[in-house]
Amino acid sequence: MGGAVGLRDELLAANEASRHTYTGAGLTPAPSQHIAIVACMDARFDPLAALGLEVGDAHVIRNAGGLSSEDTVRSLMISQRLLGTRKVVLVHHTDCGMARFKDDELADAVEADTGFRPPFPLGAYTDVAESVRAAAKLLEESPFVVAEEVVGFVFDVETGGLISVDL
Repeated sequence: MGGAVGLRDELLAANEASRHTYTGAGLTPAPSQHIAIVACMDARFDPLAALGLEVGDAHVIRNAGGLSSEDTVRSLMISQRLLGTRKVVLVHHTDCGMARFKDDELADAVEADTGFRPPFPLGAYTDVAESVRAAAKLLEESPFVVAEEVVGFVFDVETGGLISVDL
């Protein structure tokens, strides 16, 4: 793990070159727009930029697929109860890797490679809009999430546009 000196040096140099663009100084940890975004971790997608938001406007919770996992609920609960968010924005996207596998097949491959089967749901899906609806339903059913409003979108990775999903 300690052998990544090249990467560390590259990232420190990039940080030094970009520090002048940092806009978070002086902001509070509570998002000014009272929004929490749950989005996929896909590298092609910047949730704040796609939604026309700035640093400090929203919390951004990211995971593979933008799913409503146990940790998503934990993060939302903290965001809402301690930092005042009241609105949740779910954003999944086109061409997602989560639509390229089946849970059992990946779990079988991981178990074959490691001897251990993942103890958590993997969350593969076939319909991106339906995955947004499923994520919203899980949040709605959670006693720990107290959102006043939940909205859902699919981000198109080819056009940069948002497609509204009826929840």
